[in-house]
Amino acid sequence: MLSTYFANYAHKNVNTLFKRYNSTLKSKNNGTAVVFMNMGGPSSVPEVKDFLYQLFSDYDLIPISKNYQKTVAKFISGYRTPKIEKQYAEIGGGSPIKYWSQYQAGKVCEKLDKLNPETAPHKPYVAFRYAQPLSKKTYEQLLEDGITRAVAFTQYPQFSYSTTGSSVNELFRNKKELDKDNQITWSIIDRWPKNKGLVNAFAENIEAKVKEFEAESSDFDSKDLTILFSAHSLPMDVINKGDSYPAEVAASVYTIMEKLNFKYKYRLVWQSQVGPKPWLGAQTADIVEQLNTPGTEKLILVPVAFTSDHIETLFELDLEVIAESKHPKNIKRCESLNGSETFIDGLVEECVDHLKNNKSYTKNLKLDFVLAKDDPNAGDFLDEMFPK
Repeated sequence: MLSTYFANYAHKNVNTLFKRYNSTLKSKNNGTAVVFMNMGGPSSVPEVKDFLYQLFSDYDLIPISKNYQKTVAKFISGYRTPKIEKQYAEIGGGSPIKYWSQYQAGKVCEKLDKLNPETAPHKPYVAFRYAQPLSKKTYEQLLEDGITRAVAFTQYPQFSYSTTGSSVNELFRNKKELDKDNQITWSIIDRWPKNKGLVNAFAENIEAKVKEFEAESSDFDSKDLTILFSAHSLPMDVINKGDSYPAEVAASVYTIMEKLNFKYKYRLVWQSQVGPKPWLGAQTADIVEQLNTPGTEKLILVPVAFTSDHIETLFELDLEVIAESKHPKNIKRCESLNGSETFIDGLVEECVDHLKNNKSYTKNLKLDFVLAKDDPNAGDFLDEMFPK
């Protein structure tokens, strides 16, 4: 089971890697921290309730009520916890996202030390929005470790105000509360939808699944294959404000298909809709049902907006969409990026480019905040957070 693997071998090795960088940086008191930002996930079933509470408390992600957000979050998390606990139990007792985030961050810093020695030593950190280690705890650790230079590296390849924007807001709140003397100078990698490693890794994983279909059937014909790129959906009231996310996910999809020479049919679909509001579609489950019902089409699902496995891949796609379909043998899920060396090399390349060009943030980041808040001054804090 996943829980046994992560609890024993995997976590032990990742923790060893992190400790090595801890000792290096404490001795020199310099270098560059690389902070992987993501939503996170509960590493064990008992953590589910707090994870849900943190998630529904985030007004940037789920705008319920500025005055009663936490009260409503407490009610919703209490109501949903038993159901979500069962889901995490079914995928091995917890989310692997912490393990993979630590693994990826550690490998990136290991390679950065060799490729970009002028900003070395590089130290990996993980800052989750809704699970341990929470962003505030990570900021406290950065200060304790004497960090003076840090790169906030979003692990949402495609920007959305609901995800990366929320993490940036939380980072700014933590800076104001914990770092009033501005000990740490920050910059941010706020999007990377066409990153070469991201594109190549997905292309490799798709081709691997195509080969599985070929091995299983001597009469397999790629004309009967459709690639479904599945990304987490967003409410339409977020999209209608001009959020960057749909366009950037589409950019990732198109670039991956370019790498594959457009030799397969494909569509971009959206998963994980909750609540009564209209959400961005078409929904993954609906399209799978439509294409899978005749029993002749082969489908490959690609979790294109996720950098590792978690509940949306291991439960929603594997145990719901695929397992409950009429012809599950005709559907395969493309492997998540996880420990792909191709992908990790892409993350390294993104960091090297960012550090060598001394970028603070992309030109679009201010506009993202202006549109999300309908306020021409909404992005002004970025210059304070990420000085030129």
